[in-house]
Order: sequence, then structure tokens, then C-alpha cells
Amino acid sequence: MISRKQELSLQLNQIADGIILAGVLYLAYALRRYQIIDFDVLPEIPPLRDFLWMFIIVVLFGPLLLEMQGFYHYPLEKSLRRSLRQIAYAGVWIGLMLGACVVFFKLSIPSRSVFFLFIVLAPLGLLLRESVYRDIRLGRLRRGAHGESVILAGAPERMDELVAALSPAQRLEINVVERINLVERPVDDLVEAMHRHSVGRVVLSFGSRHADNLQGAIGACETEGVEAWVAADFVRASIARPTYDSLGSAPMLVFRVTPDLSWALLVKEVIDRTGAFLGLVLLSPLLLIIAAVIKLTSPGPVIFRQQRAGRHGRPFTMYKFRSMRTGAETEQADLQAFNQMKGPVFKIEKDPRITPFGAWLRRTSLDEFPQLFNVLLGHMSLVGPRPLPVYEVDNFELTAHRRRLSMKPGLTCLWQVSGRNAVRDFEDWVKLDVQYIDNWSLGLDLGILLRTVPVVLFGKGAH
Repeated sequence: MISRKQELSLQLNQIADGIILAGVLYLAYALRRYQIIDFDVLPEIPPLRDFLWMFIIVVLFGPLLLEMQGFYHYPLEKSLRRSLRQIAYAGVWIGLMLGACVVFFKLSIPSRSVFFLFIVLAPLGLLLRESVYRDIRLGRLRRGAHGESVILAGAPERMDELVAALSPAQRLEINVVERINLVERPVDDLVEAMHRHSVGRVVLSFGSRHADNLQGAIGACETEGVEAWVAADFVRASIARPTYDSLGSAPMLVFRVTPDLSWALLVKEVIDRTGAFLGLVLLSPLLLIIAAVIKLTSPGPVIFRQQRAGRHGRPFTMYKFRSMRTGAETEQADLQAFNQMKGPVFKIEKDPRITPFGAWLRRTSLDEFPQLFNVLLGHMSLVGPRPLPVYEVDNFELTAHRRRLSMKPGLTCLWQVSGRNAVRDFEDWVKLDVQYIDNWSLGLDLGILLRTVPVVLFGKGAH
């Protein structure tokens, strides 16, 4: 439950972390510049003004990247391991941003030793701030301070479920001064309770059969100028997460099963396009060599084009290096009896249609690299569920399998780094994709990208 006071507290923590990061960077500079620690073996470093651009990146983007990793979510209930992981992922992205400034803006990191000292000291500063905040906040809550007084009203069984779902720390953050059964008692009792306790918020929890009672309670809160928080669990959803929006002037309760539009998703889009562009530039010599070998070793086009299902099933043309002989698609029906995948997907080991060079391309996943053009064009992402041919999507046996289409498809995914063809059941493949969608974060994307490297280098799970 997040009130305006808690939102302000979050913003203050972000400002504090920005100041801490700036202070740690200056401390790292001072340790080197003024020889506070004996660095006789290292050369003298430039003046502070040469580090200004690094201060700007760290202070402006550090707290934002920490927030994207969930560093400020549930601060009273976090473990040290979780905080360290979030700081590490944010640190990787800051490093990538600094590297991008070096590449694209021709800036230079004046001292690598200052940078490494900052990397070592920054997590200590952030963890210390978080620990101090948590200890102070929990101490005050346990003493009864700052626990917001609220009235809980609605159907008795719904109120019990709501309270039972709160964590111990969340229960400390509110003080339920009165519970009112509005199924049996009139709204006037709620109004009198608001006068009696002078609360700023009423939490309402009703079942779907009590719409009239809910409307009356909201109207009473509106008249009194008191916030009405309505529990949305009267609409049961096993997966979707409820959020709120408006359509014209009509308020809407929105149930989403994919990540909501956020800065993290926008950053993912920027990383996709930038990464695809850099990948195509850096790998262009290798791609040209592969294209030449394909042309010389087998007749037919270099690039294989196929209609694949994109986000929400929208078709797009996907590009791959051709690894099979020309006309291989027309032969698939004859090989259907040898399919080793359970479900609509077709995969067989030692496919006779694959060319000798194509077998090596598939083993190293190099046949997938032209899909960087699809990423650049916005059809795909670097990380996401692998796109399937449109005809395979049309053959899905379960409608629930289409949920893997709810995010943009990617070059690599959890299935790709989990043995690929070792996963023989399409149901298990879908579970991995849904696991990715339900737990998506920039940190998860980074982890999958890092795990993809050995898969490409050693051809793990591919044939």
C-alpha cells in the first residue's frame, strides 16, 4: 500500500542515493588524486573537471537504473542478497552507458583506477543507506509511529482475506482503527467513523454481489474528501495483474499479463536497436564470409525468409542464413513422422535437408544472426520468446499457448539457454517463455544474454 508520503520517501531515497553515488565517485577520485592511499606505482590522474561527465551519468541515471531493478520496492522486506543482485545489475548498465559515451561521443575515462574504486565502494554506500533507512523505519513502526490510521470497510470475509494477504512489514505501515461491515451496517456508520477517527484513507473490500454498497461507500468518502482505496479482488484473475487507467472519461480496471509500459521497457527498446546496429557493424566481416561460403557450397539464396508470428501473432518476415537445401519446406510433410517435439513444433535431429555448412551454422547459432535486421526494424527484440512459423502458431492445441506471443519475440530466450533441443515437449518450452514474461526485468535480459554467449561458442543443445 503506497501513499503519497511513501512516494515522497521513495523520491527522497533516490535523491540520497544520487548524492551517495556522487560522494563515492569523489571519494574514489580523492583517494587517487591526493594519495590518501599509497598509489606511488600509478601515474598522476587528471583534475576533477575531466571526471564531470562521469558524475552526470552516475548521478542522473544511477537511481533510475536502481529503480528499474526494483531496488526501492519493499525496502523493509528485502534480503542482502537481493539488494546486492539489484545493485550489480544496475552497475552493469551504468558501465554500459559509460562505455557507450566513450564509443559514440569520443569521451575518455580519465582514470581506470578511480572507476574500479567507485565500483567497489558504491555498493557499500548504497547498502549502508538502505540498512540505515530500514532500521530507522522499522524501529519507528514497531514503536507505533508513522503507521497510517485507516478505516477498513466492506464485506467481513473480504476484509479478512485482505488483512491476511499483508506481510508483517505492511501490517506495521497501517493502523486499522476500525472495521465496519457495510453489508449489514449503513453508510452513515462509515461517515461517523471518519469523523471519529479523522482518517485520510478508507480501504474498501467487497465481493462482486455488493456493487450498490461499494458505490455508496465511495460516494461517502468523496463527500468527506477522504481517499477511497478499493480492493480489486472482486474480479478474480489467476495471472493478470490489475492496474488502473481511463478510456475517455470512463475509469478502467486493467488486467495485464505482460510488463506495463515503463522506463525499463523503453530502455529495452533502445538497447535492442543500439545492440542490433552495433552487432551488424562489428560482425559484418563475419556475416559476409558466411554469406560467401553459403553461396559457394550450395545452390540457392543466401538468406532464408519465412513468415513468423510476432507480438500478438502479427506476421513478419524473419531472416536467417539458409542452412537447408533449396525447397526444404516442401519436404517437411514427408518427414513429419520423425518429428521429435511434442506439440505443433517440428524439429528432428540430423535433419537430412540440412547442408554440411548449414549444420555448423546451426550448431553455433550463427544462422540466426541476420535476425539482427529484424531487431533493428522493430520486429524482434534481443531477448524474448523465439518466433515460430505462422503455420505452427495456427496449430496450437491449447489457446493458453498463445500467451507466449504477448511479448515481442527475441533472438535468444530461456529456452535457448536451457538446452534448446533437449527440451522435447512444447509444453515445457511454453512454460519457460511464460516464466520469462511473468518475471521480466532488464536484469533477467542481461542474464540471458550472458548465458547465450557459451551457447553460441560451444553449440550447447543445438543440432
